[in-house]
Amino acid sequence: MTIINPVVPENAPDAVQTQLQAVGRAVGFVPNMYKVMANAPATLGGYLQLQGALMRSSLSAKAREAVALAVSQVNGCGYCLAGHSFAAGKVGLTQAEIASARNGELNAFTRLAQQIVETRGHVSAADLAEARAAGITDTQLIDVIGVAAQLTLTNYLNIIAQTEIDFPPVA
Repeated sequence: MTIINPVVPENAPDAVQTQLQAVGRAVGFVPNMYKVMANAPATLGGYLQLQGALMRSSLSAKAREAVALAVSQVNGCGYCLAGHSFAAGKVGLTQAEIASARNGELNAFTRLAQQIVETRGHVSAADLAEARAAGITDTQLIDVIGVAAQLTLTNYLNIIAQTEIDFPPVA
């Protein structure tokens, strides 16, 4: 049962309708997460700005989706795991790579993302040295933190709201 009801796009204020329509054009439909977030227009607007900015980050689409999967796995968000597994497939990750990303084992980005979330940002000097040895730059480190923060927002929202999953389910 959903705890926070999704906004009906046609009944939303004009600015929210415009934002939801843009999401619908980009994704092919308006996912329930955005409809739930639309209850707080300022949060929806800020989230969409952050999402747009991170799409232009130093991380490739594959790396962003892999990080999203690692973060969502640690946080236990079924909605985001389903959504980002779907998106990861669209950007070219295989099912095996998706599973590996969820476990923080795909690459240095997913290991680092998992460590950031598990330690709440208190990543050890050894773990940071390992990430640097794998080639992660300062810019990429900060962008991984940005994606982790973005996903923490959506993970917590969807866990608390018990948002109905509208992507193909994952195991």
